[in-house]
Amino acid sequence: MSLPLTRRRAAAAVLTAALLVPLAACGNGDKKDADGGSEATSSASGAPKADLTVLAASSLTDVFKEAGAAYEKANPGTKVTFSFAGSQELAAQVKQGAPADALVTADTKTMDGLSGDTGKPTVIAKNRLVIAVGEGNPEKVENLKDLADSKLKVVLAAPEVPVGRYSRQILDAQKIEVKPVSQEPNVRAVLSKVELGEADAGLVYKTDAATATDKVDAIEIPDAENAIASYPAATLKASEHSEAAAAFVAWLSTPEAQKILQGAGFQQP
Repeated sequence: MSLPLTRRRAAAAVLTAALLVPLAACGNGDKKDADGGSEATSSASGAPKADLTVLAASSLTDVFKEAGAAYEKANPGTKVTFSFAGSQELAAQVKQGAPADALVTADTKTMDGLSGDTGKPTVIAKNRLVIAVGEGNPEKVENLKDLADSKLKVVLAAPEVPVGRYSRQILDAQKIEVKPVSQEPNVRAVLSKVELGEADAGLVYKTDAATATDKVDAIEIPDAENAIASYPAATLKASEHSEAAAAFVAWLSTPEAQKILQGAGFQQP
């Protein structure tokens, strides 16, 4: 004997409601897990939140300040602090166990020497050298050969510094003998000597000369006589924020970071 229509509809409604209860419970649980996952992620980009310390070559001083600000804006809750010095000084700091999360040098040789302390490096930019002279080029320096003039006060970076090594590389290739009045610990120190008038000329990166156009002029060096500086970036194995450090290093190769680097005169890697 079949149930009346109204009683059958009521029974169906009860059964449907009973079946929906566990499904709703499962749905709420999934949402909670998803929410928990997004809260565990640090920022809008998904990079983990952290206070990062990045050791970087002196020639990156200005551009990395801009890049760091852009990265922090895109990753709320993350702070990036830079420590700038000559690449050889940075390498010594890494070997001594200085607390840091990532490293960017101005040459691959220095980075390769730290393979036991870093992750796999990625070249993020390239650079070239120019001759920096006082504003207006009072000594009328035109090319590399002019640097051999004994009357000219020329300053170079020390040979263990990447820019110093590049400088000697291009001078030796052209068989030009230069006796510098001083050998500086990093490229910014070379630039400063020229800015202050303590030297008539010095070999620096093109990007460094571009930061002081009101005090120095840059004499271009032909490509055939020049050297290309590569800037590798890598995480440090001793980092306490390995995921956040890896996210920052990866970001340096993104279009946003590359636009900042190239805007400062760096070349594509």
